[in-house]
Amino acid sequence: MERVLASELSVHVGMIVNVKGWVYRIRRLKQVCFVVLRDRSGFVQCVLTPELEATLDLTHETVVSIKGQVREGSNAFGNEEIDVISVEILNPAAPDLPVQVNNANVEVNLDTMLEHRVLALRHPKEAAIFKIQAAIAHAFAGFLSREGFTEIHSPKLVKEGAEGGSNVFKVEYFGQTAYLAQSPQFYKQMMVISGFERVFEIGPVFRAEAHSTSRHLNEYISLDFEMAFIEDEHVLMALETRLLKSIFHHLKALYTPVLSLLEVELPHVPDVIPELKLSEAIRILKEEYGKTELDGDLDPEGEKLISKYIREKTGSEFLFLTHYSQKKRPMYTMPCGAEETRSFDLLYNGLEITTGGLRIHHYDLLMKRMMEKGLDPAQYSSYLEAFKYGAPPHGGLAIGLERLTAQLLGFSNVRRTSLFPRDGHRLTP
Repeated sequence: MERVLASELSVHVGMIVNVKGWVYRIRRLKQVCFVVLRDRSGFVQCVLTPELEATLDLTHETVVSIKGQVREGSNAFGNEEIDVISVEILNPAAPDLPVQVNNANVEVNLDTMLEHRVLALRHPKEAAIFKIQAAIAHAFAGFLSREGFTEIHSPKLVKEGAEGGSNVFKVEYFGQTAYLAQSPQFYKQMMVISGFERVFEIGPVFRAEAHSTSRHLNEYISLDFEMAFIEDEHVLMALETRLLKSIFHHLKALYTPVLSLLEVELPHVPDVIPELKLSEAIRILKEEYGKTELDGDLDPEGEKLISKYIREKTGSEFLFLTHYSQKKRPMYTMPCGAEETRSFDLLYNGLEITTGGLRIHHYDLLMKRMMEKGLDPAQYSSYLEAFKYGAPPHGGLAIGLERLTAQLLGFSNVRRTSLFPRDGHRLTP
């Protein structure tokens, strides 16, 4: 008999069906036994005779195949029930579950949850996190595809890191030293220069930074795009504003029940997100909040405070910070004057979720900035070659998927929105 999902039972009332899934709850009464089955689509309450249930030795999370007749019957799990004819145990579950996933919430600390991630993900609220995250990535790709962007898949084993410096993971590569890619930046630019003009990528990036904060991971998913023939960085900022609007519209249209399960209210993205020069933000933080230690960048507290300031002034949960110092930006970032760059970050409720900006497209200037950063141009020859033969003005940005998801869902620790986090302490599961 073909399997029927819990969400499909309304069109099978009166019929005998086969449902398969995990035993979510068991309630034994004198005259009847209720077994709630969970599958990928939801729940269904199944009604067994005590005699049948006594032969089964059911435990929570046991995988079962149940045959029975569907009837209307409103209960906490839906508007249908199944009068059970037979139960086949496909795989029993050990009774000593390290994480209880049949309660209203997963009531364990984060380390325990991550240690037993596969089991914890069976809880509807934990699963909902990654359904929302998948929807964000899907909406990102869909919007950019409609805007004429082509999806690419760049190498993650590279000769040199796009950012320079020491925060790269070394890999032995057939007698050579390779590195795990810090970003797809070089390849995005080269694909734009190749004539594709507009490209995007969704993929992992790796940062070998020895940190242990609630906002950093050593491997995370980056939502990147790059586009050619733009006047300035404001084109990128305007496109990202429309992109965010489209993502949240997609979530509202198709994922309201999932958002409701997590008690999440979607943010309002203004038509024009407020914009503030970094130097002005530092001045405000000094005068309004007494932060005098900032030099060319904001610390986490500074990001929260300037976001609070802008939210009180404008009502916006989003803020573009612009004109970062040349010292704080990679060598490919377009300079603006003697010290600043034509770059930006996007803060969402006090957390940086985006870094972007205009790129250098002139070969000589790129060489100059590379050497000023202490990088050896000979190590970047294939990248530099692309700029010798007609590179258009271009720019792009990257959004941290885990950070965006965490801010949207109200989690203070980005590990909650990483499927299997990789940080300084975790290589399993």
